[in-house]
Amino acid sequence: MSERFYKNGLYFECNKCHACCRRDPGYVFLTEEDLNRLNTGLHMDRDAFLKTYCRVVPMGEVNRISLIEKENFDCIFWEEGGCRVYEDRPFQCQSFPFWPAYLDSLESWKNLENDCPGVNRGRFHSEEEINRWLEQRRWLKFLTT
Repeated sequence: MSERFYKNGLYFECNKCHACCRRDPGYVFLTEEDLNRLNTGLHMDRDAFLKTYCRVVPMGEVNRISLIEKENFDCIFWEEGGCRVYEDRPFQCQSFPFWPAYLDSLESWKNLENDCPGVNRGRFHSEEEINRWLEQRRWLKFLTT
């Protein structure tokens, strides 16, 4: 295996600019744990939450459950001042930017810095911590229909 560019760790700290959850279309796929955490935090039952905040996204042979977006592509939980469910946010949001697409090369990581002011700033994350995020993501079971 080739040496990872982040073998000496990376710096990242969310400064809550919300660039990753506003103005661009995308999917926030949910796990059962995400759904349970959000239901509890919002004091909603499962069916009401799914009907109010989710959509079905065809992904080849499976359909995944994703949060919906507002007309302007902001996350449904974005409100002036921040994320309405920040403490209960889905794993996908918690693990940003330690996603395979941003960690596949130094170039990908540097490109992300153009969009995210928290990249290469703030808290240090060791290679071991980053690998834990990646490993945890690898074993996620996203909700399907």
